[in-house]
Amino acid sequence: MNIQYSRGCPYNCEFCDIVVLNGNRPRTKVEKQILAELESLYQYGWRGSVFVVDDNFIGKKQKLKEGILPAIIDWMQKRRYPFTLLTETSINLADDEELIRLMVDAGFDTVFIGLESPNEESLAECNKSQNKKRDLIAAVKKIQNYGLQVQGGFIVGFDSDPPSIFKNQISFIQNSGIVTAMVGLLNAPRGTRLYKRLQKEQRLLDGFSGDNMDCSINFIPRMKYETLINGYKYILKTIYAPKQYYERIRMCLMEYRPKKKKGALLKLRTYHLTAFMKSIWILGIWGKGKKYYWKLMLSTLFQHPHLLPLAVSLSVYGFHFRKIVEKCARLPITNALETGKGSRI
Repeated sequence: MNIQYSRGCPYNCEFCDIVVLNGNRPRTKVEKQILAELESLYQYGWRGSVFVVDDNFIGKKQKLKEGILPAIIDWMQKRRYPFTLLTETSINLADDEELIRLMVDAGFDTVFIGLESPNEESLAECNKSQNKKRDLIAAVKKIQNYGLQVQGGFIVGFDSDPPSIFKNQISFIQNSGIVTAMVGLLNAPRGTRLYKRLQKEQRLLDGFSGDNMDCSINFIPRMKYETLINGYKYILKTIYAPKQYYERIRMCLMEYRPKKKKGALLKLRTYHLTAFMKSIWILGIWGKGKKYYWKLMLSTLFQHPHLLPLAVSLSVYGFHFRKIVEKCARLPITNALETGKGSRI
């Protein structure tokens, strides 16, 4: 289920159209509106995950600390935490321990962060200023240590990407313990600063699909096209292979320290048991990576037994991700200009 908190973003990354669509001044709802939406979901009988839709949830930190989060905490405590919340933030969340604690106390357990690239020059190119000149892996682990799982967004295809970017992305993702790593090819949505720059450089192509996982791009890259697409497929194939994927789950469980909430309802339900039994059959008996599945289940059972349901859930997600990667791997490598299916804008 989704609710929306604000619109607009204080940052203006070159490839992003949020500022174009919503402006760079975050416009937020007041506590009464947020609580009314949560109460509506509660009265409808929903119990489970709620995505707080936001361009950057921490765009106005002080308002969160002084009003929104204390109000959500009070509401959640009175109803024994019927929801788990997730949202999108920037990496500088790691700089504010008080804010992380408040988010965890309010019921947040996951944040999606646009990390984009381990290459400093690529971050500078796309104006990802909040990611520059910091130890991104240390920041991710800090957020995990305080009780928030981190999902990450990554991009390849920047002009500044070196030939080593593909192996470097893999290394970064594996060392960060980010299980859900969404890697996409750079594209230029209409109206963005990237779109305007590439149009000026006569590198922009028509036919933007809007899907950054269909192995298409709407501009002429600096890197050889075939090298970029093959490298992109190599990243996906590697990070979602059973060995690497289960290793990231193991690392995530080592770093992730959820805070136990007093009075919270026991959330184990029948479908959790059903999912576990299906995971044993599909992943533990028939799956290609079954030895890694059992290694994870046994290590979690003995080292982090309270996180076993999470280990099962993430394992099931991996099965889904591998299906998407297999579909991507089958897509042909076709240069739009060379095939005559695209033209410069």
